[in-house]
Amino acid sequence: MNKPLIDVAYIAKLARIELTDEETARFTEDLSQVLDYVAQLQQWDTDGVEPMYHPVPAFDALRSDEPQPGLSPEDALMNAPQASSQQIRVPKVVESA
Repeated sequence: MNKPLIDVAYIAKLARIELTDEETARFTEDLSQVLDYVAQLQQWDTDGVEPMYHPVPAFDALRSDEPQPGLSPEDALMNAPQASSQQIRVPKVVESA
């Protein structure tokens, strides 16, 4: 089988990921194995096989959307580290422009 050449260093540069020489060699081998597996799968005759969207049939996976009682403000704030005026206080993380 003709193995395609994978330029992991180029792909890493595009993704702005710094790789060591050892990582580049390891990922080159890993990606080569993935492509070998895909090539094996392409050998199977899938004519007439219906496409699958999920390996297990799923029926009625969602519950009906019905209103449920929520938490009271006191219950919602019970474990908050800091609260004020029925609101959870959090540290400022964004400075004004």
